[in-house]
Amino acid sequence: MNSAPTPRWRVSTRSGNGGDTCVEVADNLPGQVLVRDSTDRAGAVLTFAPTAWRAFVAGVRTGR
Repeated sequence: MNSAPTPRWRVSTRSGNGGDTCVEVADNLPGQVLVRDSTDRAGAVLTFAPTAWRAFVAGVRTGR
């Protein structure tokens, strides 16, 4: 029996305050990228397609 992969959460390297007030991203799952609030880890999780997430990150890096 195969179990679903577990999200491997990470905090942005640009996070201040030791990562306590930032978003966390799990991009180790096939076909999806998960995003959550590091101050409410039991709260809502947003799900993005990997292509949409890459476009978002590219936009942030270019200041859009």
